[in-house]
Amino acid sequence: MKITMFTSNQPRHLSLINKLSEISEQVYTIIGCNTVFPGKIEDFFKKSPVIQAYFKKVLEAEKKVFGNIQFLPKNVSPLVLKSKDINLLNMKILEPAFEADFYLVFGSAYLKGNLCKRLIAKRTINIHMGVSPYYRGSSTNFWALYDERPEMVGATIHLLSKGLDSGDILYHAFPKAIKADPFTYGMLAVRAAQESLIKKIKTGEIKKMRPTKQDKTKEIRYTRNKDFTDKVVSEYLKNLPTKEDIFNSTVKRNMSLFINPHLI
Repeated sequence: MKITMFTSNQPRHLSLINKLSEISEQVYTIIGCNTVFPGKIEDFFKKSPVIQAYFKKVLEAEKKVFGNIQFLPKNVSPLVLKSKDINLLNMKILEPAFEADFYLVFGSAYLKGNLCKRLIAKRTINIHMGVSPYYRGSSTNFWALYDERPEMVGATIHLLSKGLDSGDILYHAFPKAIKADPFTYGMLAVRAAQESLIKKIKTGEIKKMRPTKQDKTKEIRYTRNKDFTDKVVSEYLKNLPTKEDIFNSTVKRNMSLFINPHLI
């Protein structure tokens, strides 16, 4: 089996590459790079003391769940780019990656044009860290917690589409109810998405799942990176949900709201 993935370079992304390498003969990875020191280095997120304080907690939680950045296994063929360069590439460069059995997108830059069309035709699966159609866009699990809705922290595994996070849904993935701080719980949501998808790819179940169209009338928030301001983040850090808040909300999660929900 061969797998192609469009992704990023943070520990959580590299962790999924490693997991895929354990079930696949060859993994082609197109890695769009951003700084691994968000808030400290100006990049996708701006540089500021508040943003740095927020991402200090994010990085600590990510390290706890996924470890550090790491070298990739021998059966991984990486193509490393600056994040937004992907849509400018000559398609011929990517030809070896278009001979795979599965195609995944996780944390990549927004894919456009002919590349997006070709991936859609390949039934590419996108891991959206957020629960669509309720929360779509950027930093969606942050916004669910900001809205005091920990039960909406999870992942949507859906088919890639031209619209952002709007493709037909295969299933939702969540961590089980647990007393965890919000940063760790967010990373456990990432792990739930990865482990459930690995299992479904390995068994072949993912190919048998029937997708469900998203009901856009259920949208709660559609957020962009520009909405993630110092003021919003500072307010959030001053009013963090407790471990008990996380547990009390997630243990009462209404599973009927979600598509083929998977708990890990």
